[in-house]
Amino acid sequence: MLNGHLDVVGTEGMRHAPFGANERDGRLYGRGAADMKGGIAAMCAAAARVAGSLAGEVIIAAVVDEEFESAGTSGLLAGGVRADAAIVTEPTGLAIMPAHRGFVWLEVTLHGRAAHGSRYDIGVDAIRSAGLLLHELDIMDASELVRRTHPLLGHASIHASEIDGGVGWSTYPDRCVLRLERRTVPGETAHAVLQEVSAICDSIQSRRSEFRADVSLVFAQGPSDVAIDAPITRALAVAIGQEGYEARIEGMSAWTDAALLNDAGIPAICFGPGDISLAHSDEEWISIGEVERATRTLARLIESWGSGEE
Repeated sequence: MLNGHLDVVGTEGMRHAPFGANERDGRLYGRGAADMKGGIAAMCAAAARVAGSLAGEVIIAAVVDEEFESAGTSGLLAGGVRADAAIVTEPTGLAIMPAHRGFVWLEVTLHGRAAHGSRYDIGVDAIRSAGLLLHELDIMDASELVRRTHPLLGHASIHASEIDGGVGWSTYPDRCVLRLERRTVPGETAHAVLQEVSAICDSIQSRRSEFRADVSLVFAQGPSDVAIDAPITRALAVAIGQEGYEARIEGMSAWTDAALLNDAGIPAICFGPGDISLAHSDEEWISIGEVERATRTLARLIESWGSGEE
């Protein structure tokens, strides 16, 4: 399977025409050029080049909704689509990326007690309670999560994404909502992350009786990990070598649909043209030459995989 998503993020603030597909100096500019229509172009062109010459089957999965909840790839898998292996043509700069981190979105509601700002004797500040939790999360991030590592991905992490609370200068806030994103490494689960943050809240409450918090799991996607000596990884490295450039193996910084494919038993790795740092940016482009090189490499891979070679 060759897999890539058709959907893109918003265009507000872009410094060039978002959908003009303008070519300049060997680059094509536009929203989604790197993330990831360049990859889709390469995978479709590669399949077209080898069409009719293979004993096996190539599945072209151009999907929707990857930028939100991955309804496209999830729907394919729910419908029973399977493959022996997959390449997700996300922008990797033509490096092989067999692993990436997952993410967990948590919402923590801190409860206080509303009171006039002068009534410290009865008011409970929900925003300060959020501060207590943030302090403990900072300690966990710096002391514990840095030890949960993966050789290609670095370590696990957590950050506060949004905070909302308070109604006025002279009122103790009775509610504060804190939204957290936890990036997970292979081996970590959403349930374990939820339990970990809940345990921190319980620990704070044991020391501060006025502290009350509800922790809920909003959404999560798991990490992805394929061995660097897996058949699909080796086969892609050989195809890269045959095209005359270096087979670099690196970790993917962003989450991709490869995780869903791997969970379904389809070994999936990322490889494609483009620079991931340009994704979602105010200037997005892709090298046309890199798309062409990716096309040739993928065509070689398909031919060797279909013939059973590595």
